[in-house]
Amino acid sequence: MTNPSDTPDTPDAPDAPVPPLLIVDGANVVGSVPDGWWRDRRGAAERLRDRLVAYARTGTAELAGPVEVVLVVEGAARGVASVPGVRVVAAPGSGDDRIVELAAEGAGRTCLVVTADRELRRRVGALGARVAGPRTVRG
Repeated sequence: MTNPSDTPDTPDAPDAPVPPLLIVDGANVVGSVPDGWWRDRRGAAERLRDRLVAYARTGTAELAGPVEVVLVVEGAARGVASVPGVRVVAAPGSGDDRIVELAAEGAGRTCLVVTADRELRRRVGALGARVAGPRTVRG
């Protein structure tokens, strides 16, 4: 006879699949369209964050949903809050460096970084992340 404390209350459930990771370079994507974003950087980052919510469910043309969406902000956009579906990460220094760290932390899972920054594209590509331009999430 087994001791009840040796038997789990529920059977082991298979591990849930880890969703793909979509990392968005907030400053680069916001700056890709000259729509006056420079007058209200925080507001521009909040508008981008709100547009990204839909991608958490549907994914992008390059990445099937659902996905984990991370928006990296820096400078005047620090302080933008996360919302359901989009985790906002404020870079304490360089946004590019924080994006590289996040891509490295996501090693082993599908990762797409949205940026037009050539050097950043090279750095995250070396870690195995895929890259796409700002139009991927600007519509």
